[in-house]
Amino acid sequence: MARFDGRAPDQVRPVSFEVGIAPQATGSVLVAMGYTRVICGVMVEEGVPRWMKEQGVTGGWLTAE
Repeated sequence: MARFDGRAPDQVRPVSFEVGIAPQATGSVLVAMGYTRVICGVMVEEGVPRWMKEQGVTGGWLTAE
């Protein structure tokens, strides 16, 4: 039985990636899968939150929105 878009039950939607979609970001990509579109962007900043410095925590810091 085919899906409404003609794909077989075990067939995934076409996937594509377009890098550099947000020129202000350090890195970015537009991911497309069927009619779904997601923009992923990355910004790199020097430094860590104040609490990490105050507590002597080593390593980096990553956040997501």
